[in-house]
Amino acid sequence: MPALVVATLRFKDIERYRRYMAAFPGVFASSGGKVLVADEQPRQLSGNGAPIDKIVVMQFDDEAAVAPFFGSTEYREIAEDRDAGADVTSWLVKSYEDA
Repeated sequence: MPALVVATLRFKDIERYRRYMAAFPGVFASSGGKVLVADEQPRQLSGNGAPIDKIVVMQFDDEAAVAPFFGSTEYREIAEDRDAGADVTSWLVKSYEDA
């Protein structure tokens, strides 16, 4: 069953975040995952949550494939720039069909 990771970001140092983004494709390529959404101009349609700068949705083969990617040495190294460049909140979610 595919697993989805949804992340919301609020930029704080765009140069550091762009450095992370430059390294991300090479590291992500070996994960078996797919980026479904990476939108830096999301439009809020409802609610009164804090504004965000970017939404990312990634799909993995299953939940078991998520932890090895995010826990990998390669990802943790580039994640230093991600964390310096943005406040990130991520969720592991089920698809609508699985809920």
